[in-house]
Amino acid sequence: MRPRIESARDSLPMLLRRHPGLRASQLASLAQVSPATMVRILKEMSAGIIRIGHTSSTRYFLRRSLRGMQGDIAVYAIDTQGQATQVGELQLTEPDGTLLDVAAMGWVVDKEFANGVWGNGLAYPLQDMRPQGFLGRQFAVAQAGQLDISTNPKEWNDDEVLHVLTQYGIDTTGNLILGDTALQRWLQTKAAPPALFDDTTIEAGYAKLASLASAGAAAGSSAAGEFPKFTAVRELAGSQTAHVIVKYTAADTSDTVQRWSDLLVCEHLALQALRTFANIPSAHSRILRSQGRTYIEVERFDRHGLYGRSALCSLETLEASLLPATSKDWGDAAIMMHKQGWLNPEAVHQIQVIWAFGRLIGNSDMHRGNLSFVPTLPVQAAPVYDMLPMMFAPLQGGEIAAVKFAPELPMPAHRQAWAQACIAAQAFWQAASDDARISKPFRVLCAENLAALNRLSDLQRAK
Repeated sequence: MRPRIESARDSLPMLLRRHPGLRASQLASLAQVSPATMVRILKEMSAGIIRIGHTSSTRYFLRRSLRGMQGDIAVYAIDTQGQATQVGELQLTEPDGTLLDVAAMGWVVDKEFANGVWGNGLAYPLQDMRPQGFLGRQFAVAQAGQLDISTNPKEWNDDEVLHVLTQYGIDTTGNLILGDTALQRWLQTKAAPPALFDDTTIEAGYAKLASLASAGAAAGSSAAGEFPKFTAVRELAGSQTAHVIVKYTAADTSDTVQRWSDLLVCEHLALQALRTFANIPSAHSRILRSQGRTYIEVERFDRHGLYGRSALCSLETLEASLLPATSKDWGDAAIMMHKQGWLNPEAVHQIQVIWAFGRLIGNSDMHRGNLSFVPTLPVQAAPVYDMLPMMFAPLQGGEIAAVKFAPELPMPAHRQAWAQACIAAQAFWQAASDDARISKPFRVLCAENLAALNRLSDLQRAK
């Protein structure tokens, strides 16, 4: 009998690697020993074993290290007052999984989660913390050598993402910080507060940051997106935070750059129109023009004051991690989230209005990363961002194609949301056709789009 026990002890790591999350009785069956014997073996090897659950429902995993670092990784949340609290422990399992008690953090979880613990790949609250987009690529290029990672963030596996976040993840989307090293770096930023741009320094300061960003030398944030941008802190009277994300154009007078300038102004006007005419929360923004560049400065709604933060999770992550099917559009995703018990009917309607507004202003880039939620129950849609008429953006080579705006009438179930969105979209096109910061040719196009939408609105009301 003794050799069988020794054989079970020797084979247990392999069994857990091949079958993570099995119960003791299941492991005992595979190892051909009694459940009591397997429980004893598991206790003997407890230093390398992770237990999830209680009594007979306990599941077992084989613990693994991260680049030689043993033990669990603390997960910290920064509250709106700028105070850090540990809210969880990330446990790494063989062969490539992670465990995190998402429910204990207050984040929404699927009903199928055992004990509310995430156990499949990289825990979903960490997914949007990945460096990505324009700023993510800059970070990767700047830190690749030191961190022994690829210069392309899309090539990173989950462990490489975790390695990056535990070392330098101090200014990511949302309010989480992963690991003691990263938290200590963030605390150091509190000990030495940054100098805020003001009206006397912002022009030269933004010009320098734009030049550095374009040269690939600016890094330090992981805000997603492809448009050239940088992050900054500046004095803003009456604002929720000093933290802003700044998109900008090149400093030349080409037709391509002019079109991008027009679109940045349109983004500002679109956010205003949604907030003013549809009563939809949207990010606050400003347009600055200096030294041939146009900037849009957008306040970060996941930041509060200089150090406070709040949780955030994109639709892309929620859908990939928790929803039972792939949505057709934002409104469809909202309905699916309502069926899961996460969104109330008013929030579903709000998202349907946002989607309809985007369609009515020619936003052809409403991907799932451009809608986010506060992921604690009841789930709420975050303020709108990245809302602009992207169908009129220059092509990749810089060509400005002649595209025709052709808004569509709503399906019967969407008439109420469409009507609310249409009022805001008409206000947007009117404002864009009148705004002197927009080039005259594009203002003419905006006026034509307004006329087309007015005709459609009249037709809808006549029904």
